[in-house]
Amino acid sequence: MTAHRTPPYQRIVNDIRQRIAEGELAPGDRLPSTRQIAREWNVALATATKALTVLRQEGTVHTRARVGTVVAPVREASGAARRTAKAPGAERELSRDGVVRAAISIADGEGLAALSMRSVAARLGTAAMSPYRYVNGKDDLVLLMADTVFGELPRPAEDPADWRARLEDGARAMWALHRKHPWLAQTGPLTRPLLLPNMLAYSEWMLSALDGHGLDPATMLDINVLLYAHVQGLAVHLEREAQAQGATGLSDEQWLDTQTAVLTRLIASGAYPTFARVVEGCGPAGYDLDLDALFELGLRSHLDGLSILIETGRTNRRLTP
Repeated sequence: MTAHRTPPYQRIVNDIRQRIAEGELAPGDRLPSTRQIAREWNVALATATKALTVLRQEGTVHTRARVGTVVAPVREASGAARRTAKAPGAERELSRDGVVRAAISIADGEGLAALSMRSVAARLGTAAMSPYRYVNGKDDLVLLMADTVFGELPRPAEDPADWRARLEDGARAMWALHRKHPWLAQTGPLTRPLLLPNMLAYSEWMLSALDGHGLDPATMLDINVLLYAHVQGLAVHLEREAQAQGATGLSDEQWLDTQTAVLTRLIASGAYPTFARVVEGCGPAGYDLDLDALFELGLRSHLDGLSILIETGRTNRRLTP
């Protein structure tokens, strides 16, 4: 009799369950991507996708907007516990900070488009008009939210002596903040900066790293804006991807899989030889667009160019090559 063989997708499911049971993967931890699973287990993308689908259907994992597939949280407390928030006297416990924190929680989990004064009231278990006692409206609330989360930026006990190290620390902290709160990139265009105390504290940190190196004031401000724009320009796609996923029901990897036939046809046409050679050079697993890797590459490139600017004394923004 032929021995029963566990299907490849089921072996992946069993392994991930075991990792969760043993604590290697905790609630909220991100699972490997479909492509990573395919590489690790040496299976087709369809097999990796099926394994994640099984885990989602059974509630072991779920998809979190702007993050990906994560281990599902422990089941929330029963309705009785949730009703506590709506108990008599709850409104007396409201505060502006509580309203802002509730709004941040909504934007973090569902995106800025899901935020409204009514949704904040629902999250707090209070009357729809109650939050208006603490903020004037949604626009005012978003500014308070932004200032609050900018206040989460770390303040090193001791500043690095090297200008480059200080700029790296500042840029990486800002990228991590946008990773944690992707809606930040949607709060306003670069040409209309948020004049918030905690945002200005960040600019103070970045400008102080540039001070004393012979740069004219306009160039110093340009550099500060340019580095922030690098963060914002990448972070804006975190929210856009979440919106696209909600509209199509497909993750970015699942959507890319649907484009395989089109990509194959374009490469086979011979009209794009360099593109074809580069894509084929990525191997069977293909190109994995990694925003964190792009951030690091861009930051390094910016700072390498800035090194030349400082060392050559090219301090006037109006100078041409």
